[in-house]
Amino acid sequence: MRRSRTRSHRPGPSRRPPAATLAAAVAGLLGATALFVTPAQAAPPPAKTAPAAPAARTQALPEHALVGYLHASFANGSGYTRLADVPESWDVINLAFGEPTSVTSGDIRFALCPKSECPGVETEAEFKAAVKAKQAAGKKVQISIGGQNGQVQLTTTAARDRFVQSVGAIIDRYGLDGLDIDFEGHSLSLATGDTDFKNPKTPAIVNLISAVKTLKAKYGAGFTLTMAPETFFVQLGYQFYGSGPWGGQDPRAGAYLPVIHALRDDLTLLHVQDYNSGPIMGLDNQYHFMGGADFHIAMTDMLLTGFPVAGNQNNVFPALKPSQVAIGLPASPYAGNGHTAPAEVTKALNCLTRGTDCGTYRTHGRWPGMRGLMTWSVNWDRFGNWEFQKNFDRYYGS
Repeated sequence: MRRSRTRSHRPGPSRRPPAATLAAAVAGLLGATALFVTPAQAAPPPAKTAPAAPAARTQALPEHALVGYLHASFANGSGYTRLADVPESWDVINLAFGEPTSVTSGDIRFALCPKSECPGVETEAEFKAAVKAKQAAGKKVQISIGGQNGQVQLTTTAARDRFVQSVGAIIDRYGLDGLDIDFEGHSLSLATGDTDFKNPKTPAIVNLISAVKTLKAKYGAGFTLTMAPETFFVQLGYQFYGSGPWGGQDPRAGAYLPVIHALRDDLTLLHVQDYNSGPIMGLDNQYHFMGGADFHIAMTDMLLTGFPVAGNQNNVFPALKPSQVAIGLPASPYAGNGHTAPAEVTKALNCLTRGTDCGTYRTHGRWPGMRGLMTWSVNWDRFGNWEFQKNFDRYYGS
């Protein structure tokens, strides 16, 4: 992500700094060079018999859930947090990160943070025991793939099949509940002429959809699937999709839409990163800027209402179920650009679930069943004295 997850003592800079003006945002959009991928595609391999599922896989998420990323494979200025020490408030814990051996290999690897980097790291046996303890308490623990440093492009069927095998191996080794897709940067990009999100043709996108469906079939209905795209890859699709009808646009614009749409029946949660973002046009045709309630209201309303892709009223991205949607925010000012104060987070929740505190933006409905909140990260929230978690608990009465 463009979340601060670099392995330094400071949050990493965004690869696409927030635009200072609309002109800068559009100029950056139109000036990008398209990526072309054309490998032939084939049918996915047959799903293997699922191993015995962790007990938590049979348990549904609570009506309102708190989702957080745990720095499991690296350290930074937020400090290392052992899985066993994550408070009970956290319902979904995404282990950051599984990363590929190379951009196009599809070979995903995950290892606990080395002791030289994280002196307090648990042993693998202790970590596995913590996973089981969380699951026994009804929590979900899953592997997050990608992140700011882990570019993943499944441009070939060989990479697709290796992705399925290697991700499955991680899930089996640690007894995890599912998968979080956190593809960023140039991981997803639409080939020129790929203009219909309902029928994608770009191999990297088609192969990702196929791989996830294969994993879902392998592990069964209780397998959790979450996604954490940036606004550039989702809501920006209201204005721009791929390189556009005449070319020249950034081919990554809206590139998550075909993935979300194809997997919507398998999707547990979508929590778009409402941070490290430029200005994004909402359904009111006004630009919204991160950092306050208005941005979260407008961006979430788009997901719960649906929107025409690239302005085409005959090509509408359908609304997601409220239970599939959570709002993604940084846990503290150190965690990413666009930190939102707790009072503003509460306003956003009030507007979306109760129709109050909406400010100037008018939503297209009320969604009391909206699932909850996601944050980067558990570690940064601990660093900030659990401010994000406490606000969630106050709001939902935990």
